[in-house]
Amino acid sequence: MNPLWQLTLARFREFYREPAALFWVYGFPLILAGALGMAFSEKPVPAANVDVQDEPCDPAGTEKLRADLAADPGLNVAVHDADVCRKRLRTSKTDAVVVPRPNTHERYEYLFDATRSESVLARTAADRALLRAANPQAPRAKESAVTEPGNRYIDFLIPGLLGINLLGGGLFGVGFAVADMRIRKLLKRFQATPMRRSDFMLSLMISRLVFTLIDIGLLLGFAYFAFKIRVRGDPLVFVALIALGGASFAGLGLLLGSRARTMETTAGLVNAVMLPMYVLSGVFFSAARFPEVAQPFIRALPLTALNDGLRAVMNDGAGWEALPYPLLVLGIWGAVCFAVALKIFRWR
Repeated sequence: MNPLWQLTLARFREFYREPAALFWVYGFPLILAGALGMAFSEKPVPAANVDVQDEPCDPAGTEKLRADLAADPGLNVAVHDADVCRKRLRTSKTDAVVVPRPNTHERYEYLFDATRSESVLARTAADRALLRAANPQAPRAKESAVTEPGNRYIDFLIPGLLGINLLGGGLFGVGFAVADMRIRKLLKRFQATPMRRSDFMLSLMISRLVFTLIDIGLLLGFAYFAFKIRVRGDPLVFVALIALGGASFAGLGLLLGSRARTMETTAGLVNAVMLPMYVLSGVFFSAARFPEVAQPFIRALPLTALNDGLRAVMNDGAGWEALPYPLLVLGIWGAVCFAVALKIFRWR
C-alpha cells in the first residue's frame, strides 16, 4: 500500500474520531466570526459630544452659541464651567469644548484632543455648525450616505479571519501534532516502518489542507448568509490563494515541530511566530497604521501577503493579477520551511 495514502488516511481517521478537534477546527471559527460580526456590524454613527464653556459675563452669547451648535443633529451639546469642561475633555466624557471669546477677533476657541479621532471629528462638526449659523444663505453641498457590501468593516474582517484560520491550522494542526507524536514516542514506531520521511511530512500537510478547505467553505457559507459577503473576484484565484496559504503555513508548522521535544517548547515557538503576525499582518485593522519604516518587513510576512490577496479577490473583484505577489511570498515561505524541516527533522 502507498505509504503517503495510508498516512494521510490515518490522519483523517484520527481527526474525525476526536469531537474536541471537530469543534475547535469547525465550530469555534464560526462562533468567532458571528461574535465579531455582530460586535462590529454597521450602526449609525453616534452624535458627537460637544461642551460649551459657560461665560457668566455673557450668558446671552453662551446661550446663542449653544443653540447654534444644537441646531446640528450630529452634535450633543451641554454647557459647563471651565473646570468641568476641561475635566470632561481629559476623561473623554466629551469630544470637544467650544470656549466663547466675545471680545476677540476669533469669537470662540476649540479645545480638543488631536490624538483622538472622535475629538478631531467633533471639532470639525462644531466648526461646520457655527459657520452655517453665521451664514445661513451660503450654498450647501448635497450629502448622500452610501453603505453597501464591500466597504463595511465585516468585509475587511472576514478575509483576515480566513487568514488566521489557515495560519492556526498550519501551526497548531501540524506543529503541535508532530510534537505530540514525538512525546508519545509514536515517531519512533513510524521510523521502523517502510516509508520515507517526506511521505510522513506530506501526509500531515495534505490532511491539514483538506480540513482547512472544509473549514473555509463553512466560514464562507456562514459569512454569506449572515452578512451577505461573497467572493467578488475569480473563484479559481480565491481557491488557489487558500490552497497556497494552507500549504505554506503547514510547512511552517512542520519546521516548528521538527525538533521540539516538549509541548511547552512547541507552544512557545508557535506563539512567537503567530502573535506578531496577528498584530502586524492586518487581521483586525489595516497594516498601513504601522510606521513606513516597518512596511517592508510587514509585507514580507506570509499572513500579510495572504490577507492582501484575499481582500483583493473578495472585496475588489480582482482576478489573476492579484496572485503574483502572494504567490511569491507564500511560495518562498512554504518551500524554504518544508526544505529546512525535511533536513533537520528527527524521529526521536
